[in-house]
Amino acid sequence: MNRLAVRHDFETIGNWVAEGAKVLDLGCGDGSLLAYLARNRSAKGYGVEIDDANILQCIRNSVNVIQSDLESGLSGFESGSFDYVILSQTLQAMKNTESIIKEMLRVGREGIVTFPNFGYWQNRLQILKGHMPVSSNLPYEWYDSPNIRLCTTKDFENFCSNQGVAILERIVMNNGRVVSFFPNLFGTLAVFRFTRGG
Repeated sequence: MNRLAVRHDFETIGNWVAEGAKVLDLGCGDGSLLAYLARNRSAKGYGVEIDDANILQCIRNSVNVIQSDLESGLSGFESGSFDYVILSQTLQAMKNTESIIKEMLRVGREGIVTFPNFGYWQNRLQILKGHMPVSSNLPYEWYDSPNIRLCTTKDFENFCSNQGVAILERIVMNNGRVVSFFPNLFGTLAVFRFTRGG
């Protein structure tokens, strides 16, 4: 098995996923997160990925994967099929944000998203200097970026409130360390766990 990358958000996600849970990982890349959850939480599930090279890598890494475009929805999955549906560092690349969040909560009991926090102070500083931010969490130039929906932690909280989505937990981090003091200003990566509102 190839060595899989473990990102800072994996541990937070792993702490939220119950032992033996059924998980659907949207935009799963090479399957690193699913492999991590299988190893550490005995989780079972599938990844959804569109990129051919990532599909091959998932297969090499013994991760169950389905090739599909997330923008076309999750109609292939029955309602309530999974305990958790995860969208890890893919939200910012989605065109239909409202649709994908609704679909996540249709097929899963809970949703988990992670995304780069555009409100981080160094991003704000780069904008003040007249440039779109480039950093380890936002590594692309404006002209070759897959990111089309950059948001801050506050933006996502407002979105959830407007969509009737109940936030269960939120962790904002910087280089793997939890940021509690002004997280929207000092955090580079946001991790949210949510469910359907009451």
